Amino acid sequence: MDFSIAALLANFNHDKSVTLKTLEKKLNCKAAESTRMLQIAVDALERIGILEKDRGKYRRVEEDGVVEGKLRCSSKGFCFAIQDEEGSEDIYVRESHLNTAWNGDRVLIKVTKEGSRRRSPEGEVKLILERANTSVLARVKKEDEQYQAVPLDDRLLFELELQPNGKPGILQQAVDQLVHIEILRYPLGQEPPKGRVAQILGSDAEAASDLDIVYCKHDLPRSFSEEVLEAARALPTRVRKADMKNRVDLREQMTLTIDGPDAKAIDDALTLQKTDSGHWRLGVHISDISYYVPMGSAIDREAQKRGTSVYLGEEEVPLLPPPLSGTLGSLLAGKDRLALSLIATLDDAGSVVEFEIQPTIVNVDYQLNYQQAQAILERSEAEALERLGIKEKDIKKFEPIYELLDQLFQLSQAVKQQRHARGAFELNLPEESFPTEADSKQKPYVSPKFQYDDEGALGAMVVSAHLPARIVVTEFMLLANHLVADHLKALSVPAIYRVHRTPDPADVQELIKLANNMGLDLQLKDEETVHSRDYQNFVEQFANSKAEKVLTYLLLDSFKPAFYSVHPDTHFGLALEAGYTHFASPMRRYPDLLVHRVLHAVFDQGRDRRSTRSKERVNLHHSSSHGKINWGVLPPDIHHELEDHFSRITVHLTERERLAQDAEADLEGLKKAEFMQAHTGEVFHGLITGVQSYGFFVEIEELLVEGLVHVSSLKDDWYEYRSRQQKLVGRKNRKQYRLGDRVEVQVKSVDYYRQQIDLLAVGGGSEAADDDDDDDLEDGVESAVDETDGYDEDN
Repeated sequence: MDFSIAALLANFNHDKSVTLKTLEKKLNCKAAESTRMLQIAVDALERIGILEKDRGKYRRVEEDGVVEGKLRCSSKGFCFAIQDEEGSEDIYVRESHLNTAWNGDRVLIKVTKEGSRRRSPEGEVKLILERANTSVLARVKKEDEQYQAVPLDDRLLFELELQPNGKPGILQQAVDQLVHIEILRYPLGQEPPKGRVAQILGSDAEAASDLDIVYCKHDLPRSFSEEVLEAARALPTRVRKADMKNRVDLREQMTLTIDGPDAKAIDDALTLQKTDSGHWRLGVHISDISYYVPMGSAIDREAQKRGTSVYLGEEEVPLLPPPLSGTLGSLLAGKDRLALSLIATLDDAGSVVEFEIQPTIVNVDYQLNYQQAQAILERSEAEALERLGIKEKDIKKFEPIYELLDQLFQLSQAVKQQRHARGAFELNLPEESFPTEADSKQKPYVSPKFQYDDEGALGAMVVSAHLPARIVVTEFMLLANHLVADHLKALSVPAIYRVHRTPDPADVQELIKLANNMGLDLQLKDEETVHSRDYQNFVEQFANSKAEKVLTYLLLDSFKPAFYSVHPDTHFGLALEAGYTHFASPMRRYPDLLVHRVLHAVFDQGRDRRSTRSKERVNLHHSSSHGKINWGVLPPDIHHELEDHFSRITVHLTERERLAQDAEADLEGLKKAEFMQAHTGEVFHGLITGVQSYGFFVEIEELLVEGLVHVSSLKDDWYEYRSRQQKLVGRKNRKQYRLGDRVEVQVKSVDYYRQQIDLLAVGGGSEAADDDDDDDLEDGVESAVDETDGYDEDN
């Protein structure tokens, strides 16, 4: 079946009825087998009361006490269904009530017992909507002539019965090996799941390739299907005359790109001109990928499935096939390229006077990387050029754009001030240290991470201390994303917005207590409400503290994860109350491509007046239309199609983004674990970044590697945990290990696959003050006992 039950049921919004033919079209069921499977699925859903049929149409039956959620399980066998709706309670599901659902599956849960103040509600799985695991990493064993696969992820509480895969002797070869198993059939009644060997990775995780482990663990695609590649081969190799129709020609404007040194896909460019009125006319030009990717095409379906590009060190799992992910999609110097351009008029203070969005054709004059752009901005400082590794003669070729880049930088600073004025803030996080060949034995090699030219996944900007020139691009991409969201909202057309909720006041109060225990004086402007400006003030205070890094980590812990939504809402990190979208990276993020598609629908088919009899028109490209539209801009059928499509996929797109983050973090963790294995027994200096009742976490600063000092390894005393002050204190010797303390640690052991590094404290810490005991009752002292065998057992 090429679709999930979740995808099928997503077509039944707002109590509407749907025909089987409509479902076939929506789910792209073209082959006879797909149509047959759809009929079977619909009949089954009707039998169990999820759907009902009336006059040839199907309607979703809403049942009280039935909710949708995603299972999160423990290795100990208990699970919770996490609901998508913010603020909803997690529902406890006993192992006996899982009904063959696995960790990560999306399910319908029937609530069987209401929650109380101390207990979560309980429920049982009524229906599995979507399986999270289409393959697993497992170790193969042979018992009674039967081959079984035992998943490495101990949250998956089952074994798979293995079937031959057509290669002679493959099952015998796989015995006692780490293997990637493709799931052929999920559990059916009392029948166990079945699978087959897709790839033998090695004798264990350490013998396997780290890339193979990440690809297999997260089920990442290694290639595109022949159908997608065939569609890509049919694309033009250059911009044709017919492609330029109804586009604004900007090829004569001086245009430049600024990107990473090894960028394979360049999807944004900048122009800047001074107007006769003394204002600045800024152009943010984004590659018009959507022009080549029709909705529902093979390329579009695959891009939707992937959701986002994944960056595994120097290797990329791209959203789109070549040439869209390369030559045709990239804004290359000297090449005509299609773009969607945000053209904004700004004053010297960085305020937006007006803006428009146009389909354009551009031709880039100069292609810079961040280092070159920084070198141009600091061209009078010989030390700066030496630090950047660039000689003055190497930037002479860019002399015609010296003034342009200076102007762009100055304007970006003004735009930044506008952002700060509304309360937005930046995070000062440590940058990865990437060693040269000479020092690779002293540092774990982790290939540089890809960073988006906007706020990225965290929800707030991260300061780049080494390359301030990056701010030129980042500020303008943030501005473009913001203005595009304003335009879509003003036109009342369907869209996908980026939402970053305000942190919970209780979490912020906990942050304030911890920070103030470390010598700061944090306060909320309004005790009952958290504002972005509060975090701006916090970050400013952190910058003057010796514990800035730890405090920034605590601040991050209070963040809520950003997500995609069809409704414009708060973006806390950018201090925006009325909507923000992703527009600037359509080659890498599917939501951006969808936003481009909406804009094209508006420009090509949008109504610029109330009726054909109306004489007054509005310019649908321009901000002057805002507040003047009281009619439906898009034809009803297109509006509803986009609205339905977006409502079905926003959760999927958020989940794909988080999967990409997990995969990227996994590769980094494996690299670091491999490095630390070779340094078992060695002593390092570190910083305590977290304290729990079972021990404290230490970041080895020069390596940016984190490990745990378990409380059971502290043999010199009995240590008590003081949660409010985030520290462990010895009862007799008064020694304490608290958040922000410097310590010396020895590497005790490393679990490569789990990426867990166990450390021993061999020095450092501090001495507890005598008056600490006065706070014991208020603080809620707990005895620090051995509560867990592993500090991240469900990794």
